[in-house]
Amino acid sequence: MNKLKPYLLIAPATLLMIFIMGIGIMTCISQSLGYFPQIGLEDITLNYYKTILNNKQFLDSLFLSLKTSLISSIIAVIAGVVLAYFMSKDRFSKFRYFLLNLPIIVPHIVVVLLIFAIFSKTGILSRVLYNLNIIKDSSEFISLVNDKNGIGIMLVYIYKGIPFIAMTTFNILKSIDNKLEEVSKNLGSNKYQTFRFIILPQIMPTILSSFIIIFAFSFGSFEVPYLIGATNPKALPVNAYISYISLDLNQRPIAMAMNTILASISFVLLIIYDYIFKKLYKYKS
Repeated sequence: MNKLKPYLLIAPATLLMIFIMGIGIMTCISQSLGYFPQIGLEDITLNYYKTILNNKQFLDSLFLSLKTSLISSIIAVIAGVVLAYFMSKDRFSKFRYFLLNLPIIVPHIVVVLLIFAIFSKTGILSRVLYNLNIIKDSSEFISLVNDKNGIGIMLVYIYKGIPFIAMTTFNILKSIDNKLEEVSKNLGSNKYQTFRFIILPQIMPTILSSFIIIFAFSFGSFEVPYLIGATNPKALPVNAYISYISLDLNQRPIAMAMNTILASISFVLLIIYDYIFKKLYKYKS
């Protein structure tokens, strides 16, 4: 009973969450398959999936979401790990610790406004370049917000992702025994070799899990691409939202099909992560 007690204590909340999430997931899947009796759709079909998979706008949205999420996550991981490594080699004051944590606690909407203020055609950077006579007017400035390449979206994710990666990796680096590095250096390894063969394998689980977290969040994020993304192509969550709120209820199954694909990609990504994690650390008990 002592072993079962913790599970019994959390069972009511767990069952409630499973019930609520289960109803939502089943509703989403059933409507994506064309079962929506409220508007007279009762036949199970894959036509809605075929429709969106053959739709260029959907494919462009999917590619944009994957591109912005993947690029921003990779940059955030690389920069965050490097920053954490240098942090672990120097005394880290409380003030610098606060500055690094600040982007984490700032909401994404506030970061969007910050990116607008700095990188838009009438933003701070544009005005600085104008005062330096580098550009003649704001129209010559290449706006990094609301652009088709999603640069503004990626800037938001990178700004939020780097401190998160740095802090999670830094906490692991602090627990690593410095004697391992000293032994490596005594055996003739340089700093790069020491980091690659001694430090990196120990922090790889943290790097992988952190990458999955920020990638999954940015891939499914709605508010950032909605506020700072281009009109066309739109990010996949934005496209799904627009279809969902359409006055034409026949668009609802299409929106649910998009949401199902979003969830499926995240689920596949989780399986891949679990597979890689087990392969990398199968020798550990």
